[in-house]
Amino acid sequence: MNVALWAAQLTLAVVFAVSGTAKLTMARQRLLDTGQTGVAVFPMPVVRFTAAMELLAAIGLIAPGITGIGSVLTPLAAAGLCVVMVGAAWAHGRLHEPRNVLVNTVLFALAAFVMIGRGLV
Repeated sequence: MNVALWAAQLTLAVVFAVSGTAKLTMARQRLLDTGQTGVAVFPMPVVRFTAAMELLAAIGLIAPGITGIGSVLTPLAAAGLCVVMVGAAWAHGRLHEPRNVLVNTVLFALAAFVMIGRGLV
């Protein structure tokens, strides 16, 4: 079980580190051009804030397990990503992008698995 949780944490950390970095550094049009279409329905300050939270969550998924400090941060980071995925699925639903909603659902499920497996629920 621990191996599966670590695999999910690493997958989520990579996905959200890349996504957060892109949203924090790219202009809206560049994000849209690279496939981050969900940003179209949110103002850029919300996109930038979400990006910063994604980067913090990526750290929170990995650092506590490596350092042994603040282990409660891992399930909290996963819970935060669940919230982000609900918002992302809503945005992609409004844009009529069922494939992206499916991706959001899979990422939500991974984050929920980590949240439950690491003891928040």
